[in-house]
Amino acid sequence: MNLIINFVAFQLGWFACVIGAANGLPWAGSLAVLAVVALHLARVRRLLPELRLIGVAMALGLLVDSLLLATGWLSYPSGNWLSGPWGSYLAPYWIVAMWALFATTLNVSMGWLRGRPLLAVLMVAVGGPLSYLGGEKLGGIELIAPVAALSALAVAWAVAMPLLMLAAERLDGVRERALPEFVRRDWRVGNHA
Repeated sequence: MNLIINFVAFQLGWFACVIGAANGLPWAGSLAVLAVVALHLARVRRLLPELRLIGVAMALGLLVDSLLLATGWLSYPSGNWLSGPWGSYLAPYWIVAMWALFATTLNVSMGWLRGRPLLAVLMVAVGGPLSYLGGEKLGGIELIAPVAALSALAVAWAVAMPLLMLAAERLDGVRERALPEFVRRDWRVGNHA
């Protein structure tokens, strides 16, 4: 049931962000994401690691989408952090919110991708650009140079996903729990390299 709730909440948040941005209401989508993240955090066993994962995803998303925006290959109709020339170089806040939304899936509905890095990379190298293409069809984003933008998005997501999965594993302690007890003892004491 948790997987279904997580998947449906992600979809609702995604549509709220894109449709809100397309209609000049980017704050509405961001509020929807805030509600989804709050629901997610209320359901997790370990709050602090999930908060950290969401923070990592938002920072990575701000970097990735700001770099993509700086290429001039795509643009966003609304939700800029700043007015003036600097506003055109920072990814809009609703896109950063979507990265937080995506982070809520890493340990739940996308948790099955752990230990399958190649499959994860292939999925996001296709799914990431398709998501942006869907966002364009709904009016939340404009792909000015579609081939270049979609190619860059495929590469960006193929790099970002392994980093996010690694962060999810590290912050959740999965790798530590998978180690034998004598190694975990040394790990906790700080004797790891």
